[in-house]
Amino acid sequence: MHPAPSVIFFTAFSGLGFGLLAFLGLGMPGLNGWLAFTFYFIAYAFAVGGLLASVAHLANPKNAIKSFSQWRSSWLSREGVLAVVTLIVTAIYAIGRIFFDTSMPALGAVGSALSILTVFSTSMIYTQLKTVPRWNSPTTPFMFVAYSLAGGALLAGQVTLALFTLALYLLIVAAIAQLLNWRVGDQRMLTSETNLGTATGLGNVGVVRQYEPPHSGKNYLLNEMVYVVGRKHARKVRRISFVAAFLIPVLALLAFRDAPHIGGMLAIIFHILGVIGSRWLYFAEARHVVANFYGK
Repeated sequence: MHPAPSVIFFTAFSGLGFGLLAFLGLGMPGLNGWLAFTFYFIAYAFAVGGLLASVAHLANPKNAIKSFSQWRSSWLSREGVLAVVTLIVTAIYAIGRIFFDTSMPALGAVGSALSILTVFSTSMIYTQLKTVPRWNSPTTPFMFVAYSLAGGALLAGQVTLALFTLALYLLIVAAIAQLLNWRVGDQRMLTSETNLGTATGLGNVGVVRQYEPPHSGKNYLLNEMVYVVGRKHARKVRRISFVAAFLIPVLALLAFRDAPHIGGMLAIIFHILGVIGSRWLYFAEARHVVANFYGK
């Protein structure tokens, strides 16, 4: 699919923001006053900024409010409802931390759980799409949540406890999740049972071949749903994004264990760059079954 910048920004930064909120709700780091305000400002800037980017992707942003009404059947609607509830709950918890030097652990734990549920609901928007074989896999929510927790741990400064810190463990888990998602996604594309015969409903008659293209020029479906990225370029982007998102951050945490703030900052910068690269590829490699109508 066409990797629109708004969707890349949305999935990358909202995940980081809600991941940081999850750790803040658990008291990591356990700060009060204006130091706590700094962390919550970053979390809300990422989470809310990502959500606003998703609204900008709509053809008519005014219709975004309608998405909240379909929560019984739509993961998009559930994501919107969960995001609003999460931001309200964590805001109450943050106010206590910032202005009243008060911790409410139960409320913080609820906000943390809601943050992860919001990221999970975002992932399910894509996982449920049987028309995109690469996304329709349990590895998709695993990858989204793992990325969110790993990035949240880095932003929360969970890099100073010991040699093998929480952030380092979560980076390794997220790296495994990404590799699994690539492997399973590639297999699902190769073994997809959807073809021109099933797309037209004529497969039971015999082998269906395309007589001529539906039309001679480009159209919306080809531009948005049948985006083509060369395998050679995809492999290159995979390597670059994986090294930036995981390998360099892990090495930075290990190399600067005596100066964790430096290592943590380097890890955050490269991880965010890697996340953006991997999310671009996540959409660029996704092929909608409508491509069958065009012989692609």
